[in-house]
Amino acid sequence: MLSIGKQLTPEQRLSKAVVDIMGNPKYVALAGVLMIGDRSVDDSVSTACTNGRDEVYGRDFIDKLNDPELRFLVLHECYHKLYRHLTTWRHLYEENPQLANIACDYVINIKIADDNTDGWAVMPKDGCLDPKYRGWDSASVFADLRDNNQSDGGSGDGSGDSSSSQGGQPQGFDDHDWDGAQELTDADKRELARDIDEAIRQGALIAGKIGSGGDRDLVDLLEPQIDWREVLREFIQTTCAGNDYSTWQRPNRRYVSSGYYMPSGISEQVGELVIAVDTSGSIGQLELSAFMSEIKSICDTVHPEAIRLLYWDTEVCQDEKYDVHQLDDLIKTTKPKGGGGTSVECVPAYLTEHGVKPQACIVLTDGYLGGSWGSWSCPVLWCILDNRSAKPDTGKHVHIKSRDM
Repeated sequence: MLSIGKQLTPEQRLSKAVVDIMGNPKYVALAGVLMIGDRSVDDSVSTACTNGRDEVYGRDFIDKLNDPELRFLVLHECYHKLYRHLTTWRHLYEENPQLANIACDYVINIKIADDNTDGWAVMPKDGCLDPKYRGWDSASVFADLRDNNQSDGGSGDGSGDSSSSQGGQPQGFDDHDWDGAQELTDADKRELARDIDEAIRQGALIAGKIGSGGDRDLVDLLEPQIDWREVLREFIQTTCAGNDYSTWQRPNRRYVSSGYYMPSGISEQVGELVIAVDTSGSIGQLELSAFMSEIKSICDTVHPEAIRLLYWDTEVCQDEKYDVHQLDDLIKTTKPKGGGGTSVECVPAYLTEHGVKPQACIVLTDGYLGGSWGSWSCPVLWCILDNRSAKPDTGKHVHIKSRDM
């Protein structure tokens, strides 16, 4: 037991801050997330950082903070982990490290500040805080900062050094270990995703039992997820169903609900499918490979005449066509191109210009578009990555979490 009046070490103060947070009814739902990964104090660290799993705090930095500021800092790192910032927004970091850092910080800090108007947790000096970004996600903040030139980003080492600012924009009080997050193995990332999901579920359950009201963000994260693979398969099979002949082995589902058992129409081969992939920066190789693997698996069943793979940003940058005998080589030979803005209107315009009349089009995008959802002359399915706020006004859509791919 510590002696009364004895000054606590940075390690002890850090542990006390964690215990304080777990004991606060407002944050009881975060208890599980706070227990994920290792938490340590390091003399070589100037501020604090997380790789999305582990947290490291600078000894001298802790000494500069009072207890409310230290509680704010621990909550800040916890929310980085909860929101999976270091993996979800990797593409933003690769575009502009400095803007990616402060965009994530703006999202977190306004939430913590709104929850602590009583001063129980106080933002440390140099933090990024703007009521304008209340309720925004990191990609939206990033786009706003970029479009309004509030920071030039510099050379960008991802350090988030709070001692400097660019263009009058605060740079944040903590670091962001993007490289450490990238070094996690695929197995580590899958385990981390499972641990966070379980922590969210347990936290929401505990909060509900004690009547604390919990955290609205946790409720949103717990919304039932539709299996995107099933939606994709259903769309292709339904859209590409023909009537070359009928079979009684698979009943026509249009009539089953009315009590009638009717045959389904089947085609030996369907027309051309267009797969339009957003290459503005959000779709990584891992997500693309998983998506195309699923497409190929489905096509092995429905036998499309061809797959036309279009890579686009503000224009169609690459057009690749594969006939039914080349699908096995699709994943290995495809060469994504692009990386500019995001305007999906270019895809239907391209199809019209080149006289392409697909049986259906499937669009893989993050949904952060610079214009409208476009005008389509064929059925379209939107597969939207890590952006639940995106709601296309045409066609069907399914939301996908990158960690589920």
